[in-house]
Amino acid sequence: MSKIGVFICHCGENISATVDCEKVADAAGKLDGVAYAMDYKYMCSDPGQTLIKQAIKEHQLDGVVVAACSPRMHEPTFRRACSEAGLNPYLCEIANIREHCSWVHEKGEATTQKAIDLVKGLVEKVKQSKPLSSIKVPITKKALVIGGGIAGIQTSLDIANCGHQVILIEKEPSIGGHMSQLSETFPTLDCSQCILTPRMVEVVQHPNITLYTYAELEHLDGFIGNFKATIRLKAKSVDEKKCTGCGQCTTKCPTKKIPSEFNAGLGLRTAIYVPFPQAVPNKPVIDKNHCSYYTKGKCRVCEKVCPTGAITFDQEDTILTEEIGAVVVTTGFNVLSTSYFPEYGYGKYKDVITGLQFERLASASGPTLGEIRRPSDGKVPQKIVFIACAGSRDPAKGIAYCSKICCMYTAKHAMLYQHKVHGGESYVFYMDIRAGGKNYEEFVRRAIEEDGVRYVRGRVARVYEKEGKLIVKGVDTLLGATPVEIEADMVVLATAGVANKGAEELAQKMHISYDPYRFFAEVHPKLKPVETNTAGIFLAGACQAPKDIPETVGMASGAAVKVVGLLSQDQLVREPLVAVVNRTAPPLVSTCVGCFMCQTACPYQAIGREEIKDRSGKVLKTVAAVNPSLCQGCGTCVSFCRSKSIDLQGYSNEQMYAQVMALLNN
Repeated sequence: MSKIGVFICHCGENISATVDCEKVADAAGKLDGVAYAMDYKYMCSDPGQTLIKQAIKEHQLDGVVVAACSPRMHEPTFRRACSEAGLNPYLCEIANIREHCSWVHEKGEATTQKAIDLVKGLVEKVKQSKPLSSIKVPITKKALVIGGGIAGIQTSLDIANCGHQVILIEKEPSIGGHMSQLSETFPTLDCSQCILTPRMVEVVQHPNITLYTYAELEHLDGFIGNFKATIRLKAKSVDEKKCTGCGQCTTKCPTKKIPSEFNAGLGLRTAIYVPFPQAVPNKPVIDKNHCSYYTKGKCRVCEKVCPTGAITFDQEDTILTEEIGAVVVTTGFNVLSTSYFPEYGYGKYKDVITGLQFERLASASGPTLGEIRRPSDGKVPQKIVFIACAGSRDPAKGIAYCSKICCMYTAKHAMLYQHKVHGGESYVFYMDIRAGGKNYEEFVRRAIEEDGVRYVRGRVARVYEKEGKLIVKGVDTLLGATPVEIEADMVVLATAGVANKGAEELAQKMHISYDPYRFFAEVHPKLKPVETNTAGIFLAGACQAPKDIPETVGMASGAAVKVVGLLSQDQLVREPLVAVVNRTAPPLVSTCVGCFMCQTACPYQAIGREEIKDRSGKVLKTVAAVNPSLCQGCGTCVSFCRSKSIDLQGYSNEQMYAQVMALLNN
């Protein structure tokens, strides 16, 4: 290259306050290969971009260096301006003289000289740059949503309502997730089932949604716009096409003492069951681990009483393969295992329960039909203690984070108890209140001011039983660490929200990142909160971290917008800043030695193997080959390549060497 244009931006006073921009422009104009140099107060403005376009055309520039702010801010802006002027956009480079110079140094000659050096390095890099073309990838216009809670339901409906096909898979027999287990929701105290059930029915009736329950993801291959999902449909031992949902099988099943997962272990169910009355689909499944026929080889009562002959004991798992363009993970969360709380007597005393179990007691569809009763004897508790932060914000339990929803649902539980048990007393032990949300602080204040509710700031040290009562020992820190001892009929633990069992395995199947607590990780917490490190895979809801319903629904719609934006295109256009394996042609020769260290190191599974053959078809060697649709341009393979056979387009060895040498040879 011999005609490079250099454009220095003042960025108002962000740069010019410490850097002599006119001097930088003057020095840049004297560099070898620079045909034009100028400075301007706001280069990213429309007049500034016009100056760049005019200079490219008038001086026939074949390269551009813009010295301004971070490339993350305005690199697309300046490259678009170059493209509109007829210059390949990848022959434009950004020298970051704001964050790397003016913002980190005092005004002075040395600061200006550093800015000149940064420009000089980029000029030399541009001399080695080559025109690049965007990568175009065809897109399969279908989405996969994994998880049928409120996040999965909202995501599926939003995508489907935009006219795209959606496959929704849920590992349980029914969609609904944890929200279907709730009695009422904060801060409005409206019925959870009343607002959720219509959405569940809408999902199963939507013409653009294919629902698979009792299903799991086996494999996910491919790349953005072109994924191939392998789905396992677990055998339900019931032919759903024949089943009418009459319920005869569930009422006649002799195996009736299995703890109900939906009721958090407080109620019982049969071996063939529908999880809850409003389940979607409302068809039963057979629990093979407890069914007498599968465990002992006899019974088959359900088969005999089924009027449509829908029971099929020989039914096997089905494997489906679906071509999809995008994936949204909405697998939700779980609550901390009971084994973490020996000091609170969980597992030892029946009347020490979790917040989720209290929800089932308060629910009209729960084991007590909405009456608050003790699991031990069925009596109504007259005094109840709620313990917030049970496991959360407790490094000793291995959970340093706040579970976010506990303060709110504990306040809700205290109010529900007072509304249902008139004259009862409730105590809430808390560390501090975190009520971050619209009308949340007011909701907690309502609970604190509720008759019969007393908030105690302090930790509970121990819960034990004495003469039929649960003794709760703690301190009130607002009264100077005064010891508190309460004789309670029931204790409710606001247990921490944790990642689902199997979350780590699922993340590895999809090649996405997860944090130390096994919650799935986003690319950027602010700029890309629903995107993963693998392009085309998005997150929504509490699989990312504990979240309440409003935030979950908002994230679900956000992820849906990302998917719809992707699927609305016929082709995906990506930047060509990807790794390439060096070739010389003709004939095709590669310096790659076939060690495939790059393949094992690639975090995006973007490197495969390619056979190089002669004209007769004989295989000469097997070398690495980069799939540009999968590659994210991280450069890991470049650093691992022993034979230096891989380069990163836009950051080749020649470009980097030229830039470094320009900085050293001052």
